[in-house]
Amino acid sequence: MKIIFNRHSIGEAVAPLMCAISGKSTLSAVEGILMEANEDGTCVMTTFDLEKGMRITVEAQVEEPGSAIINAQKFVQTLRVMEGDFVTLTVNENMQACIFSGKSNHKMNAMPASDYPAIPRLVTTDGFVISQSVLKNILSKVMYAMASNDQRPVLNGCYFRVSNGELLAVSCDSFRLAKCSVKAEIENKNEDASDLKFSFIIPTKTVNELFKLLKDDERESVRIYMSRKNIVFNIGNLTFFSRLIEGQYIDFDRIILSTHRIFAHVDREQMISALERAALITEERVAGSVPSHVKLDFDEDLLKISAVSTLGSTYDEIDIKHEGEHLLIAFNNRFLIESLRASDAERVKISMTSALTSINIEPEEESEESTELFMLLPVRMKE
Repeated sequence: MKIIFNRHSIGEAVAPLMCAISGKSTLSAVEGILMEANEDGTCVMTTFDLEKGMRITVEAQVEEPGSAIINAQKFVQTLRVMEGDFVTLTVNENMQACIFSGKSNHKMNAMPASDYPAIPRLVTTDGFVISQSVLKNILSKVMYAMASNDQRPVLNGCYFRVSNGELLAVSCDSFRLAKCSVKAEIENKNEDASDLKFSFIIPTKTVNELFKLLKDDERESVRIYMSRKNIVFNIGNLTFFSRLIEGQYIDFDRIILSTHRIFAHVDREQMISALERAALITEERVAGSVPSHVKLDFDEDLLKISAVSTLGSTYDEIDIKHEGEHLLIAFNNRFLIESLRASDAERVKISMTSALTSINIEPEEESEESTELFMLLPVRMKE
């Protein structure tokens, strides 16, 4: 195999591939990039860590077609220190790879392409097309509440439900829950089906990487294909694929309380600013220390925010619109800030019942195009 790349172009193409490189697997092949050079002047590069993968096709001058596995970290490091405008990659029959650029050359061991693990099917009959900006926006509202190491596997990801004209996303980590839906143009890729109905759970790591790949441009779309166990995202010249989490997602509508008796209407930015000031006290930087909680005292049309820790104390007041009885309640400050930041409303409505029951945070103004709700459990106050 012999391929000639533009050094800057190949460097940009390889960068997103690194998200699917495994450094902990006992399988050496998943630490590499599968290079497949074709006679049509293209090189298909694939990375796959057995959970998620990335594939990109780049134009190159292919002098000898072939395929091989090149160690990803060594390849990237070599590209970074080369100085020429073009990079030549050769792999001989003895699986010896050589990288030339300018007057420099670097040799490393390669592996046969046959050692690479099987890649899931990247095109299926089931799928849909949606705007990248719509998908990225809804991810930004729910991804903060995804779990990573919960004993219930279904919580270690984000639940999606797709239907004609609507996308719903839900995440929950046992302390926080985020539920958002948006009306959007969703094109069904299955020509034999009139109704669009999909539901699936994407792992947390996959969601985090997907968010980085998506653009805010409304004109750009993403094609999504699904099978029973896998999901594939076609984003421009990138193909990003991942396994899905199997299982039945929690009954989130049953968990969300709808019988609250106390309501507070608050300027979101003012409240975030006050909580960030309280974070100077609550977020202790000492190793092994537990962050202290922040107390919210809803007293008529005034919200009193206070916190006490070994670092000192803080107190703030915010004007609010209050309905219902007086309530003193406490939260993990960081969790509360993240729940408020997830919304983009100017003012939010906080619905509460008691100091030990969950609260709901919603936009004060209802929208016909989208709905969002952020639920958070309080913490028990120390005497």
